[in-house]
Amino acid sequence: MLSLYQFPISHYCEKIRWALDYKKLDYRTVNLLPGFHVSTAKKLAGRSSVPIITHNDRAVRNSSDIITYLDETFPEHPLTPVDVQHRQEALDWEKFADREIGPYTRRVCYHTLLNHPSLVVPFFTVNGPWYGPWLIRAMFPVLRKKMRKLMDINEASAQIAQTHLTQAVDKVYAHLQGNTYFVGEQFSRVDLAVASMLAPLCRPNGYGLDWPQSYPEPLAQFVAGLSEKLAWVNLLYERHRS
Repeated sequence: MLSLYQFPISHYCEKIRWALDYKKLDYRTVNLLPGFHVSTAKKLAGRSSVPIITHNDRAVRNSSDIITYLDETFPEHPLTPVDVQHRQEALDWEKFADREIGPYTRRVCYHTLLNHPSLVVPFFTVNGPWYGPWLIRAMFPVLRKKMRKLMDINEASAQIAQTHLTQAVDKVYAHLQGNTYFVGEQFSRVDLAVASMLAPLCRPNGYGLDWPQSYPEPLAQFVAGLSEKLAWVNLLYERHRS
């Protein structure tokens, strides 16, 4: 049995949920509580980060490594292009998404959402342990402080992240002009990766969270400014995720 250890809110975990669903694999999810997940993650994979999958007594971490493992182990409904050139292009763009989009999306979103525990606590605790909402609410001031420190989230870093993320979205938008998919004519791991990394800005159906109708400021204004260039994300979710 495949097991996915994850945070429901995490876009890196959404990347793996989407891959597992796209490949029509049976799996179970184990929803961990932020901060309290460390001992479980380190026991499984030696690091505190998620996602982690376990399969046949093996643990695999890092979202790109997990997708490679899934394609090699379960070749039906492949996500990795067969063509050598397309495969390398897909891997390069996926690396760009993981490094140049994912962290900045997280920083921009959390800079606002961590000031609104009524919104973010349910994201942290959905479908988790029964005591999760009570525990996270009680510990939220400490958790928020640790998250801001760990992920370097403050007013200055959020402004830098907005600039960096805007440039990344511009690059994605320019590449997709005249194209439905990033590489070739088929949906692949790179489309899934880029859309997952941008999904928290777009609040798409299929992600697995009960999104608010709109975000609080200043996140709402930032997202509105990118809405036209992010329309591709919602379209991809409608075609390949919902």
